Order: sequence, then C-alpha cells, then structure tokens
Amino acid sequence: MPSYKDTERDNIIDIKGVSQSYNGGASYVIQDFNLLIEDKPAQGQFVVILGMSGCGKSTILRYIAGLQEPTAGQVLIHEKPVSSEKRAGMVFQQYSSLPWMTVLDNVGLALQYKGIKKAERDEKAMEIIRLVGLEGHEQKYAVYPTLSGGQLQRVAIARSMLANPDILLMDEPFGALDINTRFQMQILLADLWLKFHPTVIFITHDISEAVFLGDDIYIMKSPPSKIVEHIHVDLPFHRTYETKRDPKFIQLVQEVEDRMMKVSQME
Repeated sequence: MPSYKDTERDNIIDIKGVSQSYNGGASYVIQDFNLLIEDKPAQGQFVVILGMSGCGKSTILRYIAGLQEPTAGQVLIHEKPVSSEKRAGMVFQQYSSLPWMTVLDNVGLALQYKGIKKAERDEKAMEIIRLVGLEGHEQKYAVYPTLSGGQLQRVAIARSMLANPDILLMDEPFGALDINTRFQMQILLADLWLKFHPTVIFITHDISEAVFLGDDIYIMKSPPSKIVEHIHVDLPFHRTYETKRDPKFIQLVQEVEDRMMKVSQME
C-alpha cells in the first residue's frame, strides 16, 4: 500500500525509498520505506509508529534526528537533507538529562550550544519549565531520585521543544513509568501539542496510548520493514480522561489490535 501521500501542502518530513543493511546488502532491516508528513498550519500532526520489536522503528527516528544515515534513500526535513537542518529534539525511554546539571540548565542546553547568553536562555527555559509543571524544581539536579521518572521525562520534553519546537521525536518515552504517571504524561503531551502545534513522531508498543495520542497511526511489518497499514484516528483533538471511555475510542483500539495481528502474520 502507499505509505504516504503528496498534496499542495509543504512537506515537513519526507522519507523516500529508505533501506538499511548492516551486512553490505546481504539482508535488510528496513527496505523501501516511505513516509511523508505534511504541514498542517495551526494544527501540526501527531504521528504514531507501531510495529513488532526489531522492525526498525527507532532507526526511523534516528534518521530524522540526524543520528544515523540510511544505506539507501533520502531523508528530507523541510525539503532539505537532514544533515543541513537543525536537528529535531528526541525523547527516549531512558532518562537522557545530564545529571550534573540543573533542570534549568538541562532545558536551556540547546540554546547554550547556539551561543545565546545565559540570562536570555534561562528566561526562555523557565517559560517552558512552567508549562510542563516543573516550576519550583528548576535548581534541582536532573537525576533520579532527586526527580521522579515523570519529572525527568518532563525535563526531556521541555528541552526538546525548546531546541526545536517544530519537530518532536519520542521513542517510547513513557514506557518505564507507572500507570498513573504515564497517563498524566499523555495528557501533558496532548495539551502541549494543542498549544504549540508541533509535528510529533511517537513510537510506542501500547495500542491504547497510540490511539489516545495520535491522529495518524502507521504500522511497520517485520524485517525487511516498511509501512503496511495506516489508520486515521477520528477523535476530537482535545483528549481527556473521558476520551478513553468513548465507544469510538474503544472501537479504534480494537481495530488497531486487529490490524497489528494481521501484520504480525506477514512474512
């Protein structure tokens, strides 16, 4: 099936015919992967990628972040090779903050690399620290257990959004959190998306989480991997606790589960 479409909208991320081999082409982890994410002004997009472990989901994020180059194909950000663009922020499942730095300095790190003076970057960092609910913790070191797991992920989200508010890459960011904290983080992320309208690429193994957060879900098959299913999530943009009680939400979760089962049976 076609894994992307092209319209008159500007393209934000365009992955064209990408393949990845680690043994000189004897076998491929990813082959003929295509994904086009277009600009939706004053809305953004929340794209979720699902797939079996080892199918290359994290590798796709690494391409977009400029951390890895594919064996073949192109990865374009705003129509330019990713290496020539400012890198997108990436939030991992593992806590990625620098433990010898404070929350304030971690959030403002990208601005420091850009040469912005400390007073200005601290001011900008504090703005987003307040938005993610960390005010009062800005002078604490960003390390567990000084901060909880949920707080450390808030630091990572704040840092990434301040570094590049247009694109946010998230690789199972809530996988290590308890159920209540995970849901709180889902609500926070949904609210930030509504406020800033970034393009979010989100990887998860949790189908309920995928439906709750995403407006488009893509499913990758096992290697040699590519996108084989696309589900549009027809739910209101504003997601709340009640969203998970909506019969349409429950029906969508079941539909994605069924499609995941179908994909898992593909060779």
